[in-house]
Amino acid sequence: MKIVTICGAGIGASGILKVNAERALQRLGLAATVVAADLASVSTVAADAQVILTSAEFVEAIGVTRADVVVIENYFDAVELTTKLEAAIG
Repeated sequence: MKIVTICGAGIGASGILKVNAERALQRLGLAATVVAADLASVSTVAADAQVILTSAEFVEAIGVTRADVVVIENYFDAVELTTKLEAAIG
């Protein structure tokens, strides 16, 4: 399974979201590859992804994708991230 975290530049917010998503997956006992990327490369990086994690501001710009786009309100909220990841994967 591949999960892509998206932000504008691909280094700040997506990096934080990547680390926290990996922690959430660990809590759930699930394995996945988590990749941080910028908005400009989403079509390439997320072409084979099952889940894209991002903020509401980037959803429209991501466009059409086969991945489940999950909006995360608070990148530091472990409960929100774990719950939404579990729902997207399960």
